[in-house]
Amino acid sequence: MSTPLSLSVLDQSVARAGVPQDQSIRDTLALAQHCEALGYRRFWLSEHHSLPSIVGTAPEVLMAAIAARTQSIRIGSAGVMLPHYSAFKVAEQFRVLDALAPGRIDLGVGRAPGSDYRTAQLLNPDPRASDNFPQQVQELQAWVSGAELPEGHPGRGIHAHPMGATAPQLWMLGSSGYGAQLAGHFGMPYAFAHFITDGEGCAQALELYRHSFQPGLLAQPAATICVWALAADSEEEAWHLFGSRERARIDRNSGRYGPLQPPQLAQRAYNEGEQAYRQQLRRKAMVGTGAQVAARLRALAQELEVDEVVVITWTWDPAAQRRSYELLAREFALA
Repeated sequence: MSTPLSLSVLDQSVARAGVPQDQSIRDTLALAQHCEALGYRRFWLSEHHSLPSIVGTAPEVLMAAIAARTQSIRIGSAGVMLPHYSAFKVAEQFRVLDALAPGRIDLGVGRAPGSDYRTAQLLNPDPRASDNFPQQVQELQAWVSGAELPEGHPGRGIHAHPMGATAPQLWMLGSSGYGAQLAGHFGMPYAFAHFITDGEGCAQALELYRHSFQPGLLAQPAATICVWALAADSEEEAWHLFGSRERARIDRNSGRYGPLQPPQLAQRAYNEGEQAYRQQLRRKAMVGTGAQVAARLRALAQELEVDEVVVITWTWDPAAQRRSYELLAREFALA
């Protein structure tokens, strides 16, 4: 890579056993301020609905609170699940956010529901809403940037306020070839959710994005990956802390969702299939000391030819999460 690797953060406001859910939201705000001080480039927030394990349901609201508490770090949605909403209303929300933090707003959009089917129906009763996603992306970009929609479009002449000297940066998020191809077609920056698939399909999606890229919002393709990683002061401590995430992933495979368990209580008896998955999970997990995790992040970024990695970290103890980001910031000399 010709440029140093840049690090950013994705946080999901994870629910924790024995802790009120609203505390997770306040911990996210504190983490954003902490990561800004450490020198991270971006702080992104996910959108999930009716999940007992993830309570970050409204990234645009959290972004406003973070904008008021920070000065330099870019703040973004990763992402807004656009088929649930009116593209015009999303544009208005993010124009307001850009007024609060000019030139610091990333508007990441995705097509996935971020929820189960019943919840998705409550957000938007139209079962075919996602079919309009490409058109919504085009509309959103026009309204966010202040450009005019094509002749004959019902939204032509309608503008999202407030306008300013800067505009949110639109990103396409995905974990499959669909989003990659769409991002390439529209000339958008693209982020692959490596942590959702444990890297499966990542290289192919990035290749598809670069191959299909046409100049649009960008003149050249720009991609990043969102990777799960956990660093601690010792390798033994890191694997101990990983027990919380490990339990959550194994439970999820059998449809069991709940708050993150403290690592000392996370172990349970696993059946043969779960044990096999556990070993696979550990082989792929980026867990260890700061130096060990940093080396793996650099190797992955070089392999995939990206110059930015967005790191997501789950721990039951917020102090352990903050420490993980501190150790990586030190390894990458961010500050």
